[in-house]
Amino acid sequence: MAQCDRFINNGEVTVEGKPLTRGIDHIGLTVRDLKLTVEFFTECLGWTLVGERPSYPAAFVSDGHVTLTLWQVLDADRRVEFDRKTNVGLHHLALKVGSEEALNEIFARVSEWPGAVAEFAPEDLGQGPKRHAMVYEPGGIRLEFDFDPRV
Repeated sequence: MAQCDRFINNGEVTVEGKPLTRGIDHIGLTVRDLKLTVEFFTECLGWTLVGERPSYPAAFVSDGHVTLTLWQVLDADRRVEFDRKTNVGLHHLALKVGSEEALNEIFARVSEWPGAVAEFAPEDLGQGPKRHAMVYEPGGIRLEFDFDPRV
């Protein structure tokens, strides 16, 4: 593994074993239908629409902890759906949930949401105690919702 211990801008030092990054700024996702996906995040999950760029077209949504940049696929008739088993790229997006009750409520809402597909209901992840559920939102992105009582 390459070693790096040189200075970078503003006098910050890259020290062996210390990351150069500080977490996720945002995640950008291309979706089948921007309007449906924005509605899913804002109306079903309670996120906030924090910005839009209609000329792109893009929308920006946040739960206060993470921001998603959502882009409308430009040519819906020529789009290529992602296959998590054969394509390189995002397998799924996992979102933290604060309680088991919230996990169950999210799954109930998503199960009834038009265009959303429930892959599986809340269940133990491995031997537990962490629990998760997996769904596809209406724009085609695979989402995992996770609750870990140890955190």
